[in-house]
Amino acid sequence: MPLALLSVYDKTGIVELAAALHELGWSIVSSGGTATAITAAGLPATDLADLTGVPAILDHRVVTLHPKVHGGLLADPTKPAHQADMAEYGISPIDLLVVNLYPFSSNPSIELIDIGGPAMVRAAAKNHHHVAVVVNPADYRPVVDEVRDHGAITPATRRRLARDAFATITAYDAQIANWFDASGDHLGDGAGDPLPAGLQLSLTRRQVLRYGENPHQQGARYVVDGGRSWWDDMVQHGGKELSYLNLYDTEAAWKLVHRFDDPACVIVKHANPCGVAVAADVTTAYVRANACDPVSAFGGIVALNREVTAELAEALAPVFTEVVVAPSYTPEALEVFARKGNLRVLSGPQPYGAALDLRSIDGGLLVQQAATVDLDRSHWRVVTTAQPTADQLDDLAFAWTVCAAVSSNAIVYAKDGQAYGIGAGQQNRLDSARIAAERSAGRANGGVCASDAFFPFRDGLDAAAAAGIRAVIQPGGSVRDGEVIAAADEHGIAMVFTGERHFRH
Repeated sequence: MPLALLSVYDKTGIVELAAALHELGWSIVSSGGTATAITAAGLPATDLADLTGVPAILDHRVVTLHPKVHGGLLADPTKPAHQADMAEYGISPIDLLVVNLYPFSSNPSIELIDIGGPAMVRAAAKNHHHVAVVVNPADYRPVVDEVRDHGAITPATRRRLARDAFATITAYDAQIANWFDASGDHLGDGAGDPLPAGLQLSLTRRQVLRYGENPHQQGARYVVDGGRSWWDDMVQHGGKELSYLNLYDTEAAWKLVHRFDDPACVIVKHANPCGVAVAADVTTAYVRANACDPVSAFGGIVALNREVTAELAEALAPVFTEVVVAPSYTPEALEVFARKGNLRVLSGPQPYGAALDLRSIDGGLLVQQAATVDLDRSHWRVVTTAQPTADQLDDLAFAWTVCAAVSSNAIVYAKDGQAYGIGAGQQNRLDSARIAAERSAGRANGGVCASDAFFPFRDGLDAAAAAGIRAVIQPGGSVRDGEVIAAADEHGIAMVFTGERHFRH
């Protein structure tokens, strides 16, 4: 009679699995709460303590760490030496192990570090030629169906389950190691290193994408095991499948729009904002954002930080848009968007954020702390004779927020909470300033300019003055700061130094 050992923290489906195995003629060994749940359902199960002769000890820290358990999981019944040891020590082979682990990530602590579970899972997975190991309740039904159809669990399934088991243990151990790094417990001083000596990365594929950056490339979204992603809580209300660039650009738009407290709209094209605005209502914010650069907005991503109404949907619908993302939609808005069959309509929570930013390079990763934007004006320093007005300071904060999300070199011209010209990704700052001036087409006259890094020469400042800019925000720090400040004074422009650069590549 085949033997199954069931020991799970998450009891979802475990009684139904035990009932199916019992019906198929299997014997069941279990312990603790799992045994209680099974026997309470009127199903026979041998308590693990009766098998081992040892009860749970040390506040339940030692339950399954016993030769009769690990011997049963690791035994190769085809080897005479193993057969002899099993006979001498009264070890029965275990054919199926069903385990899921303490949920460490739910409340990281020493007591939620599972020991017996991972040890059993590793043993069974190593011996998968003879033992099947199940760590995911989603596999209960397929395993039962296979036993019912074939009389046993097939080698291919045992191998697949073993792979999943080792992946689960890897992810679990990574969560624990990263917790130690984050909490600083390994240092003994309570202060974690923001860039620890090692990063334990374990990711699970969560979403197969329509294609990668180009149609001939495959693409998928992976999630860090134990982490959170707003994409997992996202709901797609309509439209085609999402591609790699849909996610990449939507992520950029969604992060930026949530940096604004007022109703806001961000339009992104190729990872760069081409329209940003805040307003008293989100419909006006969209209209103003789209007006920044309607040519670039064609085929872009629209992100909004308020519920989308039918009025806003009607304003957006005539413009070809790849994705619209918002916290929610009225039923009437969804009806409007339903007429746009290819428009991907997404809703979801705001980004949860991550402490680290990772990018791949040959053989590894570049890692840095995630960028933040400091809008504490007490950290700013006015360096010109002209002083910014209260309205200009608000616009400078707005432009600085936008500029931090634009590829370097970055220049943003803005006025009254609306971006009018965005110069992105140029090899020199003067070209970015010229592009911003061309895009603004005089509309930023009297407005402000943000530069993600210092002006190395006065020419960028002169270009802003020619566009009618009256206040500038930049990090400062150039050896020619004096020359640039003098140029601002010549033009009567107020200039603020933040002391913080915002390169983005």
